Amino acid sequence: MESKVRLFGHPVHQMLIVFPVGLLLASLAFDVIHLAADSAVAATVAHALIATGVIAGLLAAPWGAVDWHALPANTRAKRVGAAHGAGNVLVLVLFAASGWLRSAAPEAPSALALGLAFAGALVLLLTAWLGGELVDRLGVGVSPHANLDARSSLEGPALPPMHANEPRAGGGVR
Repeated sequence: MESKVRLFGHPVHQMLIVFPVGLLLASLAFDVIHLAADSAVAATVAHALIATGVIAGLLAAPWGAVDWHALPANTRAKRVGAAHGAGNVLVLVLFAASGWLRSAAPEAPSALALGLAFAGALVLLLTAWLGGELVDRLGVGVSPHANLDARSSLEGPALPPMHANEPRAGGGVR
């Protein structure tokens, strides 16, 4: 099922999700640096990454919701998509709460703020896997004519694959 919202032939949601995933997981890395080295700078960077990651997640979410609404009812894709979306709402809530708790002193996050971020990262890993399941296993956001010789998305929608001996446009055979 092709995505309902595309830019240059590619699903917008799939293009945007790399930002919140990367930013939020990077914040976790900086939290680990903060804990290992007692680095106020790393804690401050983690706070900024959380704020940016939550904003990026809010920008990516509507496009996923559009694609989810287009899925046929009573399908595995609809159920997996619902779990993916609900889980990502939880991820954003956990990280937003962590960021809010850090706002008074970003250089010294509380144990609760750190715990919420680590919990958010664990849920994020699960929801990212669910997103992969939607795309890689269930074909959500993938052209029904995707194949190893499909034309560029800049040339228009993918066409059904041709058989080896069929004539090609402009002459010749494959």
